[in-house]
Amino acid sequence: MKYRPQLRIPATYMRGGTSKGVFFRLEDLPEFARRPGPARDALLLRVIGSPDPYGKHTDGMGGATSSTSKTVILSKSDKPDHDVDYLFGQVSIDQPFIDWSGNCGNLTAAVGSFAIANGLVSEERIPDNGVCQVRIWQANIGKTIIAHVPISNGQVQETGDFELDGVTFPAAEVRIDFLSPTGDEPVLPTGRVVDTFEAPGFGEVQASFISAGIPTIFVDAADIGFMGTELQPAINDNPELLARLEILRAHGAVAMGLIEHVDQAAQRQHTPKLAWVAPPADYVASSGRSVDADQIDLNVRAMSMGKLHHAMMGTAAVGIAAAAAIPGTLANRAAGGGRRDRVCFGHPSGTLTVGARAGEENGEWTIERVSMSRSARVLMEGWVRVPEQA
Repeated sequence: MKYRPQLRIPATYMRGGTSKGVFFRLEDLPEFARRPGPARDALLLRVIGSPDPYGKHTDGMGGATSSTSKTVILSKSDKPDHDVDYLFGQVSIDQPFIDWSGNCGNLTAAVGSFAIANGLVSEERIPDNGVCQVRIWQANIGKTIIAHVPISNGQVQETGDFELDGVTFPAAEVRIDFLSPTGDEPVLPTGRVVDTFEAPGFGEVQASFISAGIPTIFVDAADIGFMGTELQPAINDNPELLARLEILRAHGAVAMGLIEHVDQAAQRQHTPKLAWVAPPADYVASSGRSVDADQIDLNVRAMSMGKLHHAMMGTAAVGIAAAAAIPGTLANRAAGGGRRDRVCFGHPSGTLTVGARAGEENGEWTIERVSMSRSARVLMEGWVRVPEQA
């Protein structure tokens, strides 16, 4: 058999928030990969190095975690009042599939920077100095996001003193506004702030189902035997516990109306997320820094692609902000109840503050906007090589 040379594709490796991913312009992809389908998925799987039974991504650009097994495809937007279309693919580590069902809120912080640097934003919209508002169409979920990207001398300003828990080094602050993150869909898909469903091994479980940012199942930490102060080793080093949590997520997905049968959850690892909440409590973050109860409004831990996330997914943070803003949800109760437009929560790497503008009319809640700050920077740019046989 004759083996052909590798494909050579322009790409940029970027960090956005607490995630990393490989970014492509749609026009730079091989023609066969410019449209959705098995050929595109096979190419991107090979870029990342999945599926990898060793769980290392040694032969690809992935980092063998849910936070670092990501791909992004960007193109100029043809939608009015938008600059760029943003398509996100969450790549499975050990299975041959890419989940296109949701957004990555962390990598959203890098989308604006990439779009400016790669000619996807009109020059007249980019100031010489100041902030460029990049209008992003999130193609996976059909939502608008505004990235406020700092500009110095006409170029994206990546360095700065903004510190983000879960990221080792400081960088420039990028504010992200998620506009109407539920769109025409209800933020409470069942219409209730608290539901009850059954899951094997757990019995009846109370949950708040939230569809802002990304569909999320919120449960009380105490109800599933947790404190809400867990770090990754306590969860991820226990395969039996991980399997039980996946069962809980699958049954919650059915109760939430996202799938019809629990078996379908295996092909939808990215959504919904499973998160547990607890009132404020002292703990030591994974960095060794102490987080005091009086610094935060509540503790939240969330699962991503079958593992406890090392910090917090940006889209889940949108859900947390929305849930905390609606009186009576489990997240709101954990934070002390009442109306609130801002919440600071503890996660395994530290803390994060998010704000939400919520409204109620005739008993129905809507979320107008969720805001948070992240940072982003280019790690490497050039070409990624992919065996053509892939």
